[in-house]
Amino acid sequence: MQLLLPLGFFPESLNGPTSSRLISLVVFCFKRLNMGDWAKKAEDQEVSKLVDQLNIESGSPYSQNNKSSDSNLPDPNSGEDGEPDVADPAETSLLIKILGKGLVNTKLSLDIQQKNPNSPLHSIKTFEALHLKASLLKGIYAMGFNTPSKIQETALPTLLADPPQNMIAQSQSGTGKTAAFVLAMLSRVNIGLNHPQVLCLSPTYELAIQTGEVAARMGQFCPDIKLRFAVRGEEVDRSKKIEEHILIGTPGKLLDWGLKFRLFDMKKITVFVLDEADVMIATQGHHDQCIRIHKMLRPECQMLFFSATYDKEVMDFARLIVADPTIIRLMREEESLDNIKQYYVKCKNEDNKYNAIQNIYGCISIGQAIIFCHTRRTAAWLAAKMTSDGHSVAVLSGDLTVEQRLAVLDRFRSGLEKVLITTNVLSRGIDIEQVTIVVNFDLPVDVRGNADCETYLHRIGRTGRFGKSGIAINLITDEKSMKVCTDIEKHFKKKIEILNTDSADDIEKIGT
Repeated sequence: MQLLLPLGFFPESLNGPTSSRLISLVVFCFKRLNMGDWAKKAEDQEVSKLVDQLNIESGSPYSQNNKSSDSNLPDPNSGEDGEPDVADPAETSLLIKILGKGLVNTKLSLDIQQKNPNSPLHSIKTFEALHLKASLLKGIYAMGFNTPSKIQETALPTLLADPPQNMIAQSQSGTGKTAAFVLAMLSRVNIGLNHPQVLCLSPTYELAIQTGEVAARMGQFCPDIKLRFAVRGEEVDRSKKIEEHILIGTPGKLLDWGLKFRLFDMKKITVFVLDEADVMIATQGHHDQCIRIHKMLRPECQMLFFSATYDKEVMDFARLIVADPTIIRLMREEESLDNIKQYYVKCKNEDNKYNAIQNIYGCISIGQAIIFCHTRRTAAWLAAKMTSDGHSVAVLSGDLTVEQRLAVLDRFRSGLEKVLITTNVLSRGIDIEQVTIVVNFDLPVDVRGNADCETYLHRIGRTGRFGKSGIAINLITDEKSMKVCTDIEKHFKKKIEILNTDSADDIEKIGT
């Protein structure tokens, strides 16, 4: 496979000496390796090995190793940066994809809805049963896929069927969605035609690059299939038509190339893939761009929408624009509170909250902990105080780039820091087995100040994973936060016990 790297391959958000080292590392790899070697190299590298190359300095914004005196601590009650810190769905998806270690082995059931009765569904248990080209099959095995994942068993026969069938698929991250639609993209290419035949849209630059890397690795033994990124920084000669078979990129760039500059014929596209479809449809700008691209395609173009989640509005919209789709949903694993002990602690103010945390640490053995704050400022204040008292602390918030968040998470997973102080950017989707306690320094609330029960579930669900027991502690300062705690208790019908952190005996009981 021929892979054309964009001229602006590196995110604009990267800056400073850390990013320079990362860029130099990746440029070195691309200069020294051909495409096949790079695909193997990318697969062999572990996240931690790549992060080590960043050589993160203690003064960087995502390391809290340097000591701070109380006089220099930020004021958590300051009005600056007081807005709640929320997760960006696209960035969360990218982090989960990067941090994923192989496929999720799930026993969850599939919900399958089919509108076309003339195309009976069937499933496969081996990749050989798909009758793929030998070069593609070789690429699949080279990636470490020995047997299809649960969603691939049913999705792939439909994706590869003749005549082509449309699909809307929902499955949690790590279950093999990307590999499934990439295999469909590669299989549909007619190498005898030198024009774009497949469009794959992602909501962000970084997610497009991730998908392109999967395509490069899977198609490493298909040198005649040509792929091109359509992302920021990638320029084209407007006097020449684009000849690559597969275009992977963001909606704005593909719209410019196809509609504004007419560098390829939209009517000749045979496969249209919308990755992270929920984000694409729910984001106003992307939504409008996707509609414009969709209108330019032929009715018989195969439409494939993939996402980890679909709320009702997004699914209703997808059904409107995808004709006669097969809809496949892998039932989501419900996070449970059954094996998590929940407590609340009455505190007078922010400093009293901090004292409660100190007392807990002094009385029970804690593997690793995640502490959730409402704002970036509170997270920074708490991190500085804990660091000044000798705790090994990492901070993760929305003002960090994806690369910086990846570095923080990798250090935390490796045990280099024992405490991760974060905001809602980490409330869902990322599992770290060593976490034994979650502290809600601030309880989660919605824009109206009411209890955000879903976020609470995802937050404390970061502990008690993999069948282990966990502890969740909620810090309460006033009647308002007490009401939020009570509402959460009523919603889940699970008792939240009071905990006296001034009593060593009471604290020791929760650790048994």
